[in-house]
Amino acid sequence: MKPVAIQIGPRTNQCQKPSGWLGRLILWNMNSRHSKLTDWGLGHISVANNSTILDIGCGGGRTIGKLAAMDPLGKVYGIDHSEESVAASKRANARLVREGRVEVHHGSVSRLPFQESTFDLVTAVETHFWWPDPATDMCEVFRVLRLGGKLIVIAEIYKGANTAVAKMADKYPSSRWGMKLLDVDEHRKLFAQAGFKDIEVVTEPGRGWICGVGTKP
Repeated sequence: MKPVAIQIGPRTNQCQKPSGWLGRLILWNMNSRHSKLTDWGLGHISVANNSTILDIGCGGGRTIGKLAAMDPLGKVYGIDHSEESVAASKRANARLVREGRVEVHHGSVSRLPFQESTFDLVTAVETHFWWPDPATDMCEVFRVLRLGGKLIVIAEIYKGANTAVAKMADKYPSSRWGMKLLDVDEHRKLFAQAGFKDIEVVTEPGRGWICGVGTKP
């Protein structure tokens, strides 16, 4: 089955919170479609041994597996507000779950069920533009990071990208599709307002890809 392109319009709610048989199809597509994007984004960071990592909006679980492979001695947590995504991530990483190297939780980025200063790295792939309140939610991510910990957000669409999807998204009112697209400067501002330092935003304009990295000082 060939991966399908992201759609802009009423059906995007399945991308935001997959459910049912269509949600399972969307999650399969996410795992396939976003793999190269994820590799590109994760290539902008290094993962130290014995890291504790959180993947927010873990979807179908493929990013969790990639992170676990980057640090075979560490532990990776996933969280998603979709119960379908939680189940899919657990299935995709069943062996790692059994070994105790992966845990997947049902919850929201707006109220993460973790103590302060828990994680060395937090990742968010194709998810931060769906967050209910990006500015407040970034502060919640900041809370659970340890000093010196990093947040990386990765997406295949951003405001100002030279792609048909990005240009189409600009024509739709946000109330119709719920995504909060930001341009490059707005990404930097989002990180800075939450307290992050050493902020770097990298783009592939022709592909519409963006990667933002910030460090908790």
